[in-house]
Amino acid sequence: MDNDEFDGVFQELSCIPADPPAKREQCYRCRRPKTVCWCPFLPREPLDVKSSIIILQHPGEEKRCLRTAPMLEHSLPKENFLLLKGRRFSSAVNERLKAVFSSPNTVLCYPGPEAVDIETLPKVNENNSGYNVIILDGTWPQAKSLYANCDELKKIKQIQINSDGASEYVIRTQPTEKSLSTVETAALALSILEGKPDLKDALLQPLKALCSFQLAHGAVTHQSKEFLIRSGLHKSQIQYCLS
Repeated sequence: MDNDEFDGVFQELSCIPADPPAKREQCYRCRRPKTVCWCPFLPREPLDVKSSIIILQHPGEEKRCLRTAPMLEHSLPKENFLLLKGRRFSSAVNERLKAVFSSPNTVLCYPGPEAVDIETLPKVNENNSGYNVIILDGTWPQAKSLYANCDELKKIKQIQINSDGASEYVIRTQPTEKSLSTVETAALALSILEGKPDLKDALLQPLKALCSFQLAHGAVTHQSKEFLIRSGLHKSQIQYCLS
């Protein structure tokens, strides 16, 4: 390298700021940069529901940056939302969870062999206090682990949501084409059980905004793992073909 080239490189290096760039201002609620904050798309007031959503979250889910459980937390009344984190749960963990586990109105979103279609359950009306809907938050293996590690969960009526449409959480790979994100599961469950279809739209506005922001900033639409395997595009199949 001659002197002129050396001087040029040194000049370029001297232009690099010594201090790191300032972080973008974050929203105090969703912890996202304000330019891509989904909080303006939340309901103006907590939604009027009788049923409660109880999320049992695997610690691995907490590490993900694009979680949807916070959208529920900021959309529902405090008394109608509970989120607990851990690998094992029991009625001894939390007094409120103890009441949930012992209530005859508690249901678990879990596609076990004895799960019933949520549409077959009686709708909430003025004469009852609503349902406690438990959702296991994590990947499918994590959700199965949470279920296997809690005997009390195995005694609760299992329900499944037979949705016709694919998940709108298009920036994250879902296990199957019928899999739903946590906020979608809760939104559909509440809209069906409460007999209020508008609840689904109100709860999913932040999710739609999040996906729109991410796609506009370079994210790509994800197909389900089921679709990729069927199409021969899943990475495990590609690696097998190349080996």
